[in-house]
Amino acid sequence: MELNKAVLDCMQALRRRLRDELAVNIRLSQPDAIPAMLAACLNSNDLETRTLGQRLAEFSDLIPAPVRATPKGQPLADVPAPASLTGKPSGSVRIYRGQRIYV
Repeated sequence: MELNKAVLDCMQALRRRLRDELAVNIRLSQPDAIPAMLAACLNSNDLETRTLGQRLAEFSDLIPAPVRATPKGQPLADVPAPASLTGKPSGSVRIYRGQRIYV
């Protein structure tokens, strides 16, 4: 997962809300900060905290992959996985200023 401004802003806002609401102190430098924040969001009763948790899960790709429908008579193993689920880009990759650029 790449940390960009949107992800860090979401993590900071979520960290403040969890500290105020549930007295959970999670540091952004912890190796398991994102899973800890997402677990704490499940215990929250506040809608905005849960929404921030859902947005962080989308940023971090921790949302389970959707179930794919298979054509009739074709087992799931024979259906090729799309490039977005395999994590492999479909084209070439360049690194520009530390970011992956798919071309």
